[in-house]
Amino acid sequence: MKIDRPTCEQPDWNQVWQALQQRYDATPSYHDSVHLWGEKKNASRYDQNSREQYSARVQRTIQDLHPDRTERVLDIGSGPGTLALPLSPLVRSVTAVEPAGGMVEVLKEHIQSEGLGNITCVQKRWEDVDPARDLDPPYDLVIASFSLTMTDLWAAIQKMDQVADGLVALYWFVDDSFWEQQYLALWPELHHAPFSPGPKANIVFNLLYQHGIYADVRMLPADKTYRFGDMEEAYRFFAPRFSITDHRQEQVLRAHMDRTRTVVPGGVAFTTPSTYARISWRTDRNRSGSSVL
Repeated sequence: MKIDRPTCEQPDWNQVWQALQQRYDATPSYHDSVHLWGEKKNASRYDQNSREQYSARVQRTIQDLHPDRTERVLDIGSGPGTLALPLSPLVRSVTAVEPAGGMVEVLKEHIQSEGLGNITCVQKRWEDVDPARDLDPPYDLVIASFSLTMTDLWAAIQKMDQVADGLVALYWFVDDSFWEQQYLALWPELHHAPFSPGPKANIVFNLLYQHGIYADVRMLPADKTYRFGDMEEAYRFFAPRFSITDHRQEQVLRAHMDRTRTVVPGGVAFTTPSTYARISWRTDRNRSGSSVL
């Protein structure tokens, strides 16, 4: 006997991503990361925090990527060189794509001070990069680590696939990040409007699957901790991220910080556990050797 199985039409996962990303970007009073990291002082703080707090995660990421000295690497959304700098001595070359001026300035200072001659900087959003003009493909390894802020994610992924001849590795949030957890708790009181979290890794996986890319997915812990010498230093760091503009908002934020801080040797810390995913595929071997396009 034939059994008719119920069918349901799959959503367009790129449209799902776009809707959530647009809602996230439209959060009242919210400033995107390019706005924040355009200032060198913010970029320098991020760089310092990355070196102090993320060294274990960075080393784990690099070991997991198995770089070798013959490889050419493309790092999309490189920031101040969190991955590009430690990868540099292990590979043939690194091309770092980063739109924020402050981040690029800090990265170039590291390149000069550390005498690294194999890192090239492209100061553009990935959406605005023209591979024929701005890049020199193909790349053996393409990385986008916590930089999937594009509205049209499928167009961004297609471009990654076009310039890759090897591994593409995306790192993105599985659940609400440290910042999103703070914003969800505080944004309504600060700005009289809800905060809308961004799209998560499940949409990335479903989008890839929908287009015939059967990616490998690994879940990893992302316990994020920020350490400061005192509460004033912490406030100066947090205030721009919460778009503080008046005394009432300052008092709200300071009260929240008092509730959530942890006293540690030498100062205070703020931490929130979360999870991220490594989503990867090979352009030279998956789908019987075919490319996405």
